[in-house]
Amino acid sequence: MTQNPYQVLGVPNGADLAECTQAYKRLAKKYHPDLNPGDKDAEEKFKEVNEANEVLSDPKKRQLYDQYG
Repeated sequence: MTQNPYQVLGVPNGADLAECTQAYKRLAKKYHPDLNPGDKDAEEKFKEVNEANEVLSDPKKRQLYDQYG
């Protein structure tokens, strides 16, 4: 991941898990391929949102990101 996962989800650095999850659900619904058929930009954004959520929802990955970037 090349982007800051906090920025991808639109939450402040150090946001708690609940805030990150809420932002993820909102963005995943907005960019979901089923709701945007044929939209390559939305598909790419959906992938970015999923990657950001993978980092921030896993305590170990989140700690590593917060520590090393």
